Amino acid sequence: MESPMSSKVIELPSLEALGTRLAAMDTVDPASAKGRLLQTAAHLFHVRGFDRTTVRDLASAVGIQSGSIFHHFKNKDEILEAVMHDTIVFNTRLVIDALRASASLQDQLLALIRCELESINGVTGEAMNVLVFEWRNLPEDKQSRILKLRDIYESLWLGVISEACREGLLRGEPFVIRRLLTGALSWTSTWYRKDGGLSVAQLAEQVLQMVICQPVPRA
Repeated sequence: MESPMSSKVIELPSLEALGTRLAAMDTVDPASAKGRLLQTAAHLFHVRGFDRTTVRDLASAVGIQSGSIFHHFKNKDEILEAVMHDTIVFNTRLVIDALRASASLQDQLLALIRCELESINGVTGEAMNVLVFEWRNLPEDKQSRILKLRDIYESLWLGVISEACREGLLRGEPFVIRRLLTGALSWTSTWYRKDGGLSVAQLAEQVLQMVICQPVPRA
């Protein structure tokens, strides 16, 4: 007998509004000089740490004079905030698009898992690491701005998880489920390899089947 979850899709009331809001937010073109600077900063903050990376290090890695960085940013704190801001906005846009394209509640859960795995193990992997581990280096006012963006991203997760719990597809406290998934998905950066024979999509399917209570056969 087919589970009622197979045809149910959560209609997040603010999904369209969030999409419009995120689309209006300014982000740096990755192909621009400023974008290349942010990519380099994410890499150096990841491998060296924020505190141990100097403006001179950034300039040298990009191939510019130290003073040229200040044409784009006032200080190193602004660079760190920009790395985090653009990473959250980019990945939240991907999540919104994936949720819009999902045909069922199970598909929405799968989309969330797949998008997070891609953000951790794909092009934004280093920036995601910086977001997690360099958080405390942001001044309080900048932390507050990034927290507001993070809350938008987390609201999408908690909305789908809460509905899945109500429908019996998941069992537990939504906040706890999300925290456990956050830890498990983040940890994949230490062992998952795209060239290891398991695609991100396949890994996402395995994670989904591990957490749902009533697996719905895939078509």
